Amino acid sequence: MLRILELKQKVENDLLINEICKILNIKTFDLIEYKIVKRSIDARKKEQIYFSYVIDVLVKNEENFIKKNKNSNVIKTPCDTYVYPNYGTQLCKNRPIIIGFGPAGMFSALILAEMGLKPIIFERGSQVDQRILDVNDFWNNRHLHPESNIQFGEGGAGTFSDGKLTTRVKDLRSSKILNEFVDAGGPEEILYVHNPHIGTDILVNVVKRIREKITRLGGEIHFNAKLTDISIEKDKVTGVYVNDTYYPVDDLVLAIGHSARDTFTLLHEKKVSLIQKAFAVGVRIEHPQVVINKSQFGEKYYQFPKLESAEYKLTYQTTNNKSVYTFCMCPGGTVVPASSELDTVVTNGMSEYLRDQVNANSALVCTVDEKDFGSNHPLAGMHFQQMLESKAFKLGGNNYDAPIQLVKDFLNNETSTKLGNVLPSYVIGHKLVNLNELFPPDIANALKEGIINMNRKLHNFALGDALLTGVETRTSSPLRIVRENETLESINVKGLYPSGEGAGYAGGIMSAAIDGIKVAEKIISKYKSS
Repeated sequence: MLRILELKQKVENDLLINEICKILNIKTFDLIEYKIVKRSIDARKKEQIYFSYVIDVLVKNEENFIKKNKNSNVIKTPCDTYVYPNYGTQLCKNRPIIIGFGPAGMFSALILAEMGLKPIIFERGSQVDQRILDVNDFWNNRHLHPESNIQFGEGGAGTFSDGKLTTRVKDLRSSKILNEFVDAGGPEEILYVHNPHIGTDILVNVVKRIREKITRLGGEIHFNAKLTDISIEKDKVTGVYVNDTYYPVDDLVLAIGHSARDTFTLLHEKKVSLIQKAFAVGVRIEHPQVVINKSQFGEKYYQFPKLESAEYKLTYQTTNNKSVYTFCMCPGGTVVPASSELDTVVTNGMSEYLRDQVNANSALVCTVDEKDFGSNHPLAGMHFQQMLESKAFKLGGNNYDAPIQLVKDFLNNETSTKLGNVLPSYVIGHKLVNLNELFPPDIANALKEGIINMNRKLHNFALGDALLTGVETRTSSPLRIVRENETLESINVKGLYPSGEGAGYAGGIMSAAIDGIKVAEKIISKYKSS
């Protein structure tokens, strides 16, 4: 096939075939078929918005066309098919064990199962159907289930999110992941749109189908199965205790997610090499979606149906050298309670596939590191998170209400006393407060400086009635489980494979899944075909 690297079309136009033939300088009957590879929105000029495409085409007499082609934007389609790893030479005595069934654990398990190694997976949380009930019990009745919630359970933290499938990593494993999502019921457009997402309403069924595929291939998945201890002998992992039952293991994939604080503590006690990692904390900022649409698409196109709900991504470097940025932006979504520990308030963002709710929200966060933690202890960042989450719980009224504030009041360091035109979407409840009291001054000032300067890039970002909801702390892991670059094993415990976001090697569904596949490939490359 041939690949057209750049094709622009006005968003009002419906037919691509004419533009394709024009670029290729062929007749329509010479075009056999075409497939959209990428589609993004070019809204730099608000008077005319375009879709920008990368397209693969199949034409008659392709070889003759290639010889005559002088258009540098038309090339031979490169191969982007995932290639499975080669087997090794050792006998596999014990089945690989995976701790955690989020994106890293799920795709590590899938590749191992497809290659015949029949992994055993232990997930501390519940299957997704039960998990939905547990999450709703928290949201409706304030009854938090510490082992089954937004953070823990089938599919990991990404299951209750926007289901974003973006990554800055260029890796052929991405196509494998996206195709698996589509095969499991995800929308086909995730294969080509610029910022693909599934939506939590679809994702809950997608993860079930991937689990079913793993079990059909010989994998074994246990839910409500918590890692309680690890056996290490002569700097090598030899076994794990799950719900206090012992399982021998030679290859242990730790895909524990960024919120498994008890497991981080266990690893530190076992002297597994851990180091601090910078991450970010802040709030959720919430605007009317129509405000974001107007800012991004302009008055002419803000209601244009083919453009759907607008997104944004903003960054700013403060005068005190803090990075402030928006993260996990959820168009037409809601701010959700995401606590996993009692007497804490944690927020996250979530959208369904249609992204059709009234408000848009995003994390607005500031980087933090050892200077903020006040300690070089490997778990100091984790303790800093816990401190902020406990403080948010108290500030909200000690009942899981979220502390919220209007943007104008936050900037003026005044306690909010009433809501404006933006209503909070946080489902449990809220309390109007002064969020300047939640953060150390350096962080609060950095967030304020960020809001003011981001408003210059996105009109109405500093809208006075926009809402800030605290606290956002689970942006990424607060530590890294240090591993070898070549083998991907822990640097001081052989057979232990830290993987994904919790291990400090990923940030989001796609990069975590890619990392899980990389770890599976390393394990497969050791063993003979079964």
